[in-house]
Amino acid sequence: MPVTTSASGGAAVKTDVPARLDRLPWSRFHLLIVVGLGVTWILDGLEVTIVGALGPALQSAQTLHLTSANLGAVASFYVVGAVTGALVSGWVTDRFGRRLVFYATLILYLAGVLLSALAWNFLSFACFRMVTGFGIGGEYAAVNSAIDELIPAKYRGRIDLIVNGSFWVGAAAGAAITPLLLDQNLFAAGTGWRLGFGIGGVLGLSILLLRRFVPESPRWLVTHCRAEEAERTVRSIEQQVAASSGKKLPPAKGSLTVHPRRSFGLGMIFASMLGKYRSRSILALVLMVAQSFLYNSVFFSYGLILSHFYHVPEQHVGYYLLPLALGNFCGPLLLGTLFDTVGRRKMIGGTFALSGLLLLATALLFGAGILGEVTQTAAWLLIFFFASAAASSAYLTASEIFPLETRALAIACFYALGTAIGGSLSPLLFGFLIGSGSSWMVSIGYVLAALLLLIAAATEWKFGIDAEGKSLEDIASPLSSEG
Repeated sequence: MPVTTSASGGAAVKTDVPARLDRLPWSRFHLLIVVGLGVTWILDGLEVTIVGALGPALQSAQTLHLTSANLGAVASFYVVGAVTGALVSGWVTDRFGRRLVFYATLILYLAGVLLSALAWNFLSFACFRMVTGFGIGGEYAAVNSAIDELIPAKYRGRIDLIVNGSFWVGAAAGAAITPLLLDQNLFAAGTGWRLGFGIGGVLGLSILLLRRFVPESPRWLVTHCRAEEAERTVRSIEQQVAASSGKKLPPAKGSLTVHPRRSFGLGMIFASMLGKYRSRSILALVLMVAQSFLYNSVFFSYGLILSHFYHVPEQHVGYYLLPLALGNFCGPLLLGTLFDTVGRRKMIGGTFALSGLLLLATALLFGAGILGEVTQTAAWLLIFFFASAAASSAYLTASEIFPLETRALAIACFYALGTAIGGSLSPLLFGFLIGSGSSWMVSIGYVLAALLLLIAAATEWKFGIDAEGKSLEDIASPLSSEG
């Protein structure tokens, strides 16, 4: 890794770290990365689904005695925590590294989950949900940036989609155990919902052990004056991959000259995002807002819709959430490879557009009272097969189209803005619409979500980046490569 002198007088480093990471074959090392970092989404899906499915039960006088408005406010508290956590974590991740932050945010997240199990009223429950949100918001920035920088370019799209889509594996588990938690023959009314949070928190402790296998990003190290450590880390990764594959690694092709700094100022970062990469910023924001509004609209209200409009007993809500959650995971799992082969622009635009059109049709059928609880669930299953892949691709887009030095903060900013705009408003809106008792009023909210999806599709077709199979440095040159 030769060191030369830059024109500006600072030390420049010529590095082949990105090329060496991108030419690696899939191996046990990469699987450990995916499991160690991505399993957080499974646990998040588990407890978020439990909250949604337990919504009607938490309104009981034997539990927390929450109103529909209280449930909407709790969801908003969670969103506020997530937004704040993402912004703080995004800056810290780019400044101090990926590894430090994904340990800290996981610990905070688990503390929030366990405290939620001990809540005694609306205010305590809302505050503990905010702590949980702070942790999970931080995870999005640290984990997505680490995964993108460690996974080879030709696999990055499908892996990112599957990791973000794994939320729904946890959601399916949450939907499956909710009927048991609400079965008063097994647990008292005031005990079952607490166990739901406690189980997720205890299981999450195992992730801390898995994360010891995840190294710091060599790409981050080499741009932050730690070139020798980056070299040792890459050499260790290469040895692990060669040992597990039993094959000699192909030679790396290409190098990059960077001008490392210990930190990159916020002025430089935001000037890049709002100047040279302004159109990419618009794209990331629109995709994030659309997917956040859709998911917070539907999954905050799904248990209430089943209970209030279809008169499904609260202990049976989980049965309807289970197939919906599985459909959400199958979308990224089965369509993910196409994002690396057919291409980002076509697949992202197509999945947003198709899910938007299907949602428009479903909104009209729901408003007219044509759907029942089974056909409503089937309609959501079809919509979210495509919408889940679209939503996961929004996170993929935000994490790969900006320079390395801004990656975590970019993910954080657009996750935070998208969630603040789409995620905080939709629970309050749907709480009001459901409270009206009119199916047509609720369908207006769904139509709004569909229009946002169609706008996102049009934005992708105009500003989308053909990033499939490309190195992150080819998609957006590091700020440090510009001297």
